Amino acid sequence: MNRVPILLLSLLLLMPGTVLAQQTAERSAAYTVDTGDRWLDVQLQDINHYAERYPDAFLDEVSRYADVPRVYISALFTTHGWQAGDIYFACFWAKASGQTCRDSVRAFSQNPDGGWQAVVTRMPVKPENVHVRAVRHAVVASFEHWDRPITLDATLKRQLQR
Repeated sequence: MNRVPILLLSLLLLMPGTVLAQQTAERSAAYTVDTGDRWLDVQLQDINHYAERYPDAFLDEVSRYADVPRVYISALFTTHGWQAGDIYFACFWAKASGQTCRDSVRAFSQNPDGGWQAVVTRMPVKPENVHVRAVRHAVVASFEHWDRPITLDATLKRQLQR
């Protein structure tokens, strides 16, 4: 009997466990982010905690709604050790600003100094309020998809009442 197919099948079955091992409570507790938007920073930290328990739902959400191949974000998550909050921001910022998630990932990987707030200013498409607003609205939508409670700030309350 050829053991290669059995070994490959075993590895595929173990992959979700690998994803779980990447986003741990310790990593989430140590995670800090600076997008320049305090409300968004708090939500990205919460997304890290969500991804600890529900890595597949997290990966599905980013893949589906940020239009990024799941295999790409899964590799960031499992192989390259990216935090869930950074993956979320990179991909949704890219979508909001008309770039690719790879562009955001590359920009952050090449020079993470100053956090996301500084990184987005060095990207080809200069950040505008409309980009931040789109990412904030994406977060609200994701929390709704996950049936996760979220506290809106005054700005979002006004925007979402319309």
